[in-house]
Amino acid sequence: MKKLESMEQFNELKNNGKHIFMFSADWCPDCRVIEPILPEVEEKFSSFTFVYVDRDDFIDLCADLSVFGIPSFVAFENGEETGRFVSKDRKTQEEIEHFVESLPA
Repeated sequence: MKKLESMEQFNELKNNGKHIFMFSADWCPDCRVIEPILPEVEEKFSSFTFVYVDRDDFIDLCADLSVFGIPSFVAFENGEETGRFVSKDRKTQEEIEHFVESLPA
């Protein structure tokens, strides 16, 4: 999974194509639980590009997007937010896949 490096990169990605930003942190145990299943989710939904966002490095972005819990997912297509799966709760593979399936095709 590509890792977000800058706000300029975020704006570029958000405004071009279909991206799902996954907000996470190294210290987050619920984020570690889903880590092993993410490659399978990415492969299954290859029309999206998944981008890892370190919550600690982009805390202002989290506030701007109202992401107050991790792991969380926010999807954008050509500049428009198309969906969000944001909460502080642990997420299962089924819940993540259901979220991605609910996004516009």
